[in-house]
Amino acid sequence: MNNFTPRAQQVLALARKEADRFNHNYVGTEHLLLGLIKLGQGVAVNVLQKMGLDLETVRMEVEKQVGSGPETKIVGNVPYTPRVKKVLALAGKEAKALNHSYVGTEHILLGLLREGEGVAARVLKSLELDIERTRNEILKELDPNFTPSESEQEGGEPAKKDIKTPALRAFGRDLTELARKGELDPVIGRRNEIERVIQVLCRRTKNNPVLIGEAGVGKTAIAEGLAQEIANGNVPELLHERRVITLDLALMVAGTKYRGQFEERIKAVMDEIRRSKNVILFIDELHTIVGAGSAEGAMDASNIIKPALSRGELQCVGATTMNEYRKYIEKDAALERRFQT
Repeated sequence: MNNFTPRAQQVLALARKEADRFNHNYVGTEHLLLGLIKLGQGVAVNVLQKMGLDLETVRMEVEKQVGSGPETKIVGNVPYTPRVKKVLALAGKEAKALNHSYVGTEHILLGLLREGEGVAARVLKSLELDIERTRNEILKELDPNFTPSESEQEGGEPAKKDIKTPALRAFGRDLTELARKGELDPVIGRRNEIERVIQVLCRRTKNNPVLIGEAGVGKTAIAEGLAQEIANGNVPELLHERRVITLDLALMVAGTKYRGQFEERIKAVMDEIRRSKNVILFIDELHTIVGAGSAEGAMDASNIIKPALSRGELQCVGATTMNEYRKYIEKDAALERRFQT
């Protein structure tokens, strides 16, 4: 359970406390659902509330179906029932199906629904909670721009293209897709710079170009020009089918109240890039990755991105000013040697 988020681990701890409160010598699906409710925050709770469920009503429905056990002192950890083990395994499968490298409260909720036979599943189904609709609501919660396909709305299998990179869709803009739709302005007078970026991207090593220049000189326009060249097919075969996605670090940091949330988000993005194998990440204000999301006891973005760069799992185009490059990037030798200025 190393890949369980801090909130998911809190739910497991609260489930044990709920079992203890009822004097039960096991942790069942009912305790797991009560743990989700007790936590009172996270994607699962947000989704339940958005679907019109009152958390207190859910709690009362569960408590109606379970009775208290005899008052006996239980020594050591209370064991999980086979159904709870199945729920946690299903939660892992749901996370994998959504291309998430972590298991969060939302995946536990989907696991409870998929298990289908325990007390928790019976309660959720009696409250008319449907697994496909819940999955769609979770994807909407993770990505406000998500729209279910017709097959999903009719209760069919979710379309792969809609769930392939939810974190990237939530925190980035696909410049290549915008270029194909003709939504980007034409880039004038940057032919040499765009060709140089293409050359660097086609190298075997040190293939992450950095665009250095003062604010307003058109660094972002070069990334848009690259996306247009890819969309028009005017690039070497190595770059065909690549997607240039600009990552919004400020949006990733926004709303991360608890330690570990930012790492969860950026690891989800890295995992999706690793799986899709066709993403070129554009990071405007590259220097902001040094220190982004860091708090006491937490890693900043650069420490999560560096291993992916060194293993060749991530290709990145950065943009920053000379002063910021010297101040932040050059001081980090491990990061600086991954980039070509």
